[in-house]
Amino acid sequence: MSLDPKGHKFISQLVKTADLDPRYNYVFGFHPHGILVAGAFCNFCTLVTGFCRMYPGLTPYLLMLPLWFRAPFFRDYIMFAGLVPSDKDSASYLLQRRGGGNVVVIAVGGAPEALDARPGAYTLLLANKKGFVKLAMEHGAALVPVFSFGENEVFDQVDNPRGTWLRWIQERLQRAMGVSLPLFHARGVFQYSFGLMPYRKPIHTVVGKPIMVEKNERPTEEELNALHERYMDELCKLFEEHKSKYGVPEDKHLSFV
Repeated sequence: MSLDPKGHKFISQLVKTADLDPRYNYVFGFHPHGILVAGAFCNFCTLVTGFCRMYPGLTPYLLMLPLWFRAPFFRDYIMFAGLVPSDKDSASYLLQRRGGGNVVVIAVGGAPEALDARPGAYTLLLANKKGFVKLAMEHGAALVPVFSFGENEVFDQVDNPRGTWLRWIQERLQRAMGVSLPLFHARGVFQYSFGLMPYRKPIHTVVGKPIMVEKNERPTEEELNALHERYMDELCKLFEEHKSKYGVPEDKHLSFV
């Protein structure tokens, strides 16, 4: 856990719900993506929230768009933090390591989901996202749903509903460049009215129970769909069990698109 500069508010907290056996490899599905994936970086790329203490024997690797690994100096910074390119070869390399203890963390919604990130939003780009499930099946890695309460609360975003000219431009830029360009804002350094600094809102990242997966290098469409459906059910269950603890209204539920 980490504290704000005044020393009395949690900025980020990692919440454990089950033990994870270090003899296995894992695929963490991280939700929601948010604007900058702040919860994932804080919990899985730093030691500040105690991942290594909570899950001894496990090493997390957060996947990031390959585009960022082409930037000089920034590439070295993110590699030092333990990030790896979000291509199949890189993820497979980690999950093929013998002895277990490797955790591949995937922000499943990716850059497109960032365009829907705003306070009070619980829409996840997951209904047709099955690549991470197939990856887990091919390597026999356990699937673990992870939900980060507060991830969408740290920035506001200019209204961009589907069908507007702004969303149309953003979606085409995302397809062309691989990264989305949400028009976000929050607070300034010395004032709280406007700026690009995140709001002082806590992020509580809850790591769910593992879904054990048998190795299947050539899963059928039916097998893939069944495991994907089970994953979504477990994610919904995780959200519903914990939402009241972190200020989510009872009438709010996850929506998959």
